Parts: sequence; C-alpha cells; structure tokens
Amino acid sequence: MSTVEQLLDRAAITDVVNRYATGLDRRDWPLLRSIFTDEIDMEYGSVGIKPGRYSADKWVRSSEVLFAGFGPTQHTLTNHAFTFDGDKAHCVAYMRAEHFIIEDAPSENRWTIGGYYTVDLISTQKTWRIHAMGLHVTWQTGNKLLANLAIERGRVKLGIERRK
Repeated sequence: MSTVEQLLDRAAITDVVNRYATGLDRRDWPLLRSIFTDEIDMEYGSVGIKPGRYSADKWVRSSEVLFAGFGPTQHTLTNHAFTFDGDKAHCVAYMRAEHFIIEDAPSENRWTIGGYYTVDLISTQKTWRIHAMGLHVTWQTGNKLLANLAIERGRVKLGIERRK
C-alpha cells in the first residue's frame, strides 16, 4: 500500500469512527447504521452489555431506545491509531462521553465515561465498514445508573413495552 493510499484510508476510517459518535449524539440512526456491516461483534461489557454478535439493525435500534431517554450527549474521540492488513484495519481511539438527563432528572443527572474504543473494519468496494467494536471504560464519574433510567425513559418515549 502506498503512503498516499494509507493516508486516504486513515482519513476514511477516522471519518467512519467519528460518524459513530455523530450518529449517537445527533440521534441520526440512518447515519449510525451506515457505518456497520450487517452483523457486528460488539464488546461493551464495561458498561454492562453482553458481548456477542448482533444484527447491526438491532444494535442501532437498541441505541435509539437508550438515547431517546437521555437529554444531550457528547462523545469525543481522539488519538486515532491504526494498523492495516490488506482490506482489514484496526483502529484504537480514546473516548470521553457525557450523558445528561434534564427533564424530571435525578439530583445527579450526569454520567461521564472515559476510556477507548477498539474498532475492526473491512473495506468493501473501497468503503470502510465496522464489523467489530469494543468499548473499554477506564474511568467514570457521576450517576452510573443514568443509563438504566435512560432505557426506561426511552421505552416510554418510543412506546415500547418493558420486557418481562
């Protein structure tokens, strides 16, 4: 791979990884879906999500439910580092994510997490897509139970019955 090709791939992958944060924060579910392959391996155990293979459509819908229950959020990604192996790439990016509930909020209405994402991508027809991703939380502050409240609020907002 030439240096120019590698720089173009690094820029394209950075854009894909950054669209993950943008999709969540803007609640742009078509944008979020567009960055994934149809099946994705997700490792989000550090925030209580069972690791495994998910349908990208189901993952995005679950994200929609969670984020419907939050107020403003902001995911910031930095320090993207890359390795390449043919049509496959691996990216590690530092992250900090702010989550708030404003309306009818508990007294501690903020949850902040920090750490890093690991992202495995494949190039299909010169378009990079995420096929595996991990969230590795190394620190957190605020109300750690805010995500549970956001899920319940999101279900109500979207008219989804609670699972028994």
